[in-house]
Amino acid sequence: MKAAVLTQFNHIEWKDAPDPGFGSDEALIKVSYASICGSDQHVYKGEFGPRIKLPTIQGHEFVGTIEALGSDVEGFSVGERVAVDPIVWCGECPACQIGHFPACTSLKLIGIDMNGGFAEYVAAKGNMLYKIPDSVSDRDSALCEPYSIGFHASSRAGVKAGDSVAFYGAGKIGQHIMQASRTITDGQTFVIDINDNRLDIVRKSYPDAVTINALREDPVEVIKEKTDGKGVDIAFEMTGEAQEINERVHPVREAIRSIRGAGRVCVLSLGDQEVNLVMKELIWKEGTLVTSRVCHGEFKESLEHLAKGVLKPDALISSILHMSEAQKAFEMLENEPEKYLKVLLTFDNV
Repeated sequence: MKAAVLTQFNHIEWKDAPDPGFGSDEALIKVSYASICGSDQHVYKGEFGPRIKLPTIQGHEFVGTIEALGSDVEGFSVGERVAVDPIVWCGECPACQIGHFPACTSLKLIGIDMNGGFAEYVAAKGNMLYKIPDSVSDRDSALCEPYSIGFHASSRAGVKAGDSVAFYGAGKIGQHIMQASRTITDGQTFVIDINDNRLDIVRKSYPDAVTINALREDPVEVIKEKTDGKGVDIAFEMTGEAQEINERVHPVREAIRSIRGAGRVCVLSLGDQEVNLVMKELIWKEGTLVTSRVCHGEFKESLEHLAKGVLKPDALISSILHMSEAQKAFEMLENEPEKYLKVLLTFDNV
């Protein structure tokens, strides 16, 4: 098969690769679309350390058609279109024993810890497959994994109808979390970023949202002003490697300052930098601080909402390239981050 192979960090080659074998509990998937995630960019640059063994085939956000089925896979047929949940948990650690798979102590992902969807074929276990509704395209389904992260984060944060929400970070994951949350609540929405293009994406899709460029405005002040001094019910923080801006505090601390009494903060940023918190700011509010990492099987929820047309994938897809142009796609994302949000790779004609 052909695959986009990361042979060296910052260098992908379009080349022949061995066809993946598949076991009795697995399906062989013929990939149609894959999406590039922020994590893929970190892997590409060598920022995942010894976890990545080269050469490797990236891609953990992908969809395709079942080419063949192992004898033990039930409920699926050859020729069906499926989205693939890339999470592989151990099933034995304390978190897995209570069914909290996103907290598995040895969690692995297809496309990061093993070969993934930037290839013609990939193998996945039957319990990782989700049928794509007829009304949903392969292109839109390629965003199912980040949308699932959005629905999982919304669940972790306890988003409910009528909640007001602030989103610190409007990048790849931030936009998906915001869209997922908006299927639950139509309360006041505040979106904070330093990239005007990302804020424009929000404004075009959700004209009622208050967008705040943190380089020009203090988000906490704007939120307090527009909520009559109360603050929001929930604040998400997913700015990645954010630094303190204009001598203000880190976005995690800004998120804490943004919530009302007894409000909630959900943090998803995976940056390595230390965050200085003053815990009494949270304690005085008896606020709740939770975290969210990946998803917990919310693929079904994501696909159902895509079928209903209440999500807005068109707003997030910046460009689509053939899978053979993976190197070009990563260079676009690295060189012009202000221009591109989600870049998709496909085996279709583009």
